Amino acid sequence: MPRGGPWGERVAAAARARGLAPVVVPLIAAGPPSDLSPLHEAATGLVNGSYEWVVVTSAAAVSVVAGRVPGLRTGCGGVRVAAVGDATADACRQAGWTVDVVPEDASAADLAAIMPQTTGRVLVPRSDLAGPTLAQALRARGADVHDVVAYRTVGTGTDALRFDAPPDAIMVTSGSVAQQVAARLRPLDPSTRIACIGPRTAAETRAIGLPVHVVAHSRSAEALLDAIVADLEHVPLTEPAAAPAPPGEAP
Repeated sequence: MPRGGPWGERVAAAARARGLAPVVVPLIAAGPPSDLSPLHEAATGLVNGSYEWVVVTSAAAVSVVAGRVPGLRTGCGGVRVAAVGDATADACRQAGWTVDVVPEDASAADLAAIMPQTTGRVLVPRSDLAGPTLAQALRARGADVHDVVAYRTVGTGTDALRFDAPPDAIMVTSGSVAQQVAARLRPLDPSTRIACIGPRTAAETRAIGLPVHVVAHSRSAEALLDAIVADLEHVPLTEPAAAPAPPGEAP
């Protein structure tokens, strides 16, 4: 599992509930943007009531905004909130936000399609690696979009990671995770299955030279875990993988 923090805890619990043995190895993390001024402007606008909507596509974006604007007033009388999927919506609720819109399919295109028409300003805080699909789609519908880089997606290191026993599956939840897998976990054991959260991530994974064995039917960690379980039912399993040795120590 390539991410730690609340996401890692939640998905590890979901993995154990499915009979899997999760090993959390954070490969990516959220870092501050190179230019903080747009994020500061956005936080000020949220405090002043300048936005009608805040549209979030990751739990990391929720964490950044909630950290800068604690006690953000949402729902009736406050800013309205749209989340790209159930996991992001859960992160919003944990931050104390009321969530107004969540698409059935966790995609930026579907989120933009079900957003109510608005003439008010819309804040889209995102990763530096996120594509322009959501902002462009909202602008095409007449929204005044403030597209802000809230965080950078960064790798957690450069050292190679080795396991006492190869993992049976690796969750690949984004192209940036795939890059870290390629950089830090190769050569992969032939028995290890690469499981991608959706077709786009699968295409990015193949483009950097990694095989793809499993693709989730919907873009959520839970759907990906279900796909891994179904796949591993037909694959002989290895011994559970141990956590990688710390840098500088023999595996």
